[in-house]
Amino acid sequence: MKSFRKRKESEDMTEAEKLDAGLEYDFWDEEVDGRKLHALEWCQKLNAIPMQNKEERSRAIRRLFGAVGENATVLPVFNCDSGTNIHVGKNFLANYNVTILDIAPVHIGDYVMIGPNTLITTVNHPLNPMGRRKHLGIAKPVTIGNDVWIGGNVTILPGVKIGNNVVVAAGAVVTKDVPDNCAVGGVPAKVIREIVNDVE
Repeated sequence: MKSFRKRKESEDMTEAEKLDAGLEYDFWDEEVDGRKLHALEWCQKLNAIPMQNKEERSRAIRRLFGAVGENATVLPVFNCDSGTNIHVGKNFLANYNVTILDIAPVHIGDYVMIGPNTLITTVNHPLNPMGRRKHLGIAKPVTIGNDVWIGGNVTILPGVKIGNNVVVAAGAVVTKDVPDNCAVGGVPAKVIREIVNDVE
């Protein structure tokens, strides 16, 4: 009975409401797709501003992201899906060619460094071909704690939570939650050693 009620409720929802509720949604829907326009405009503006113009780049980052702590640096070329779903703490660094597909919220703590060519994605698609033909997506938030160093060419998948004081080795694919105070690496990423937290 519950599953029928849930199915009936989802039929009465817009695709954007389904997305926000964590349900499958049509990513070709006009309202859903329209959310990317803000990101497209402000990513283009940010990427066009010379690195020497720190104040102008800082203003562009604040227009693009949902929340930004002090001293945030985002190097070109940066791309995202929404921008307003990205929330970063102080002393945030995104190195060259970082992509954050923030169709769902991405919360990033203080003192986080993201290496070049890294992908953080909140969107997934069905395994079955019929679901993909219907251009269905499902979004799950990503959370990254404080004092995290994400190496180059890392992929962080939807729904992942990364704890505090974590190092993610270059090339890792993070498919599951990561506890505090450790280094992870590999495909899929696994804990490879503990790290002492010397700032607490």
